[in-house]
Amino acid sequence: MTLLRTLPLTLALALALTGCAQPALADVPAPTLDVAKASGTKTAVFASGCFWCVEAVFEAVEGVESVVSGYAGDGPDNAHYDVVGAGRTKHAEAVKITYDPGKVTYGQLLQIMFVTSDPTQKNGQGPDHGSQYRSTVFYGSDEEKKVVESFIRQVDAAKTYGDPIAVTLEKLSAFYPAEDYHQDFVRLHPDHPYVRAHSVPRVTALLKKLPERVKKPKS
Repeated sequence: MTLLRTLPLTLALALALTGCAQPALADVPAPTLDVAKASGTKTAVFASGCFWCVEAVFEAVEGVESVVSGYAGDGPDNAHYDVVGAGRTKHAEAVKITYDPGKVTYGQLLQIMFVTSDPTQKNGQGPDHGSQYRSTVFYGSDEEKKVVESFIRQVDAAKTYGDPIAVTLEKLSAFYPAEDYHQDFVRLHPDHPYVRAHSVPRVTALLKKLPERVKKPKS
């Protein structure tokens, strides 16, 4: 089950909120370079602050089949929230996105990541600070790496933001799903104060800037 059912509630909450931290609604260009078309499903692993927020954004994207919150960037023995959240590992809070490349491309997912976050913020995102909240693309192939590098150059050249892009690239070695209580957190806890203040605005950024990428309600 995805965020699709709660999108109206999420949007209503966002519009009702005042004074909360909104991501910069930049006009991020579409990527000029993308991964070659392929059949079947593909996966992408992105980190961009709290995984609750990132999961909620990508669950709302047309062509995304599932999103799992978890950890990437370090080994299995310390892939646990109590130590990752305290910044005692090299992990980043990340999400694993399973998507249909016939409906949404890798480059379009990158564009969504940038639109719904502040890609100039180093080692943090919004109220969360530390390397565990860094913005990182964990690429799975050389082709993906080239697409990300090209996109960062493209966005910097377009001067979309006042500061240079701080998103980093790391070769994906493994992804470790987070504890069950972190999965679908925004959908299950729409009234949580953190969700209202920080997760909802990031979903709203997607709705406002890239509405064509949002899942349509089922008839």
